[in-house]
Amino acid sequence: MSLIYGGEYWEGEQVLYGFWDLFLGYVLPFIATIFFWLKYLGTPGKMITKLKVVDAETGNKLTVIQALGRYFGYILAALPCFIGLIWIGVDERKQGWHDKLAKTVVIRNTERA
Repeated sequence: MSLIYGGEYWEGEQVLYGFWDLFLGYVLPFIATIFFWLKYLGTPGKMITKLKVVDAETGNKLTVIQALGRYFGYILAALPCFIGLIWIGVDERKQGWHDKLAKTVVIRNTERA
């Protein structure tokens, strides 16, 4: 971002600096996250730790609606002092509020590569 917007990017007060800030900071991460959840059942971090995000009822791949709900559910889970994410440690099925909202669950991948 420094190459595009200069040092002002890190020191300035603006929330959004332009197209590339919006695209690289918000749009691309959104698309990549949804893509990884739908195609590989998890982002690279989940894949490295042998975890999968699946439908809580069937154990199948997520639907597009579930992936979108889970993504935006992170915002709701983080708003009240991250309680929705801390909830993972309390919940019997280890579901955060974003998982409950989207009807998803994270499971350990026991398949051998």
